Amino acid sequence: MNRTKTGCAILVALAATVGATQASAGPLENLERERANVIRTIVDATMSPAERHKKLLAAQRRLVDLERIAIRDPKVAQQNTPVARLALGNYDLTFLVHAGVENRLTITDQWLDQLGLTSAALMNARLGRR
Repeated sequence: MNRTKTGCAILVALAATVGATQASAGPLENLERERANVIRTIVDATMSPAERHKKLLAAQRRLVDLERIAIRDPKVAQQNTPVARLALGNYDLTFLVHAGVENRLTITDQWLDQLGLTSAALMNARLGRR
């Protein structure tokens, strides 16, 4: 559960920082914007599985290009901004495609794994109020 809270806190912090620095978007900001779109697609309940798969395949191509740009940019590693520290400190959440390939997981499975969620846990979950 602690990983879930940490993952959600990272997403909120990065989204807030990206929104504040949108005028001067660098490689990390562009990567985070595209990654947020991918996560939005993953959790969109209104999409059919076929539509989600199609959108994720297209997004994966864009995301891998942006990840490569961010990884290869020497300025990214030298930055001491909150975005850079969070992104580089959480490689498996920031670089979803690369981490997924290394772990032999899809983007969705990689993201869920980093949040501490499994397919079995999601299938057993019930919608309800607390």
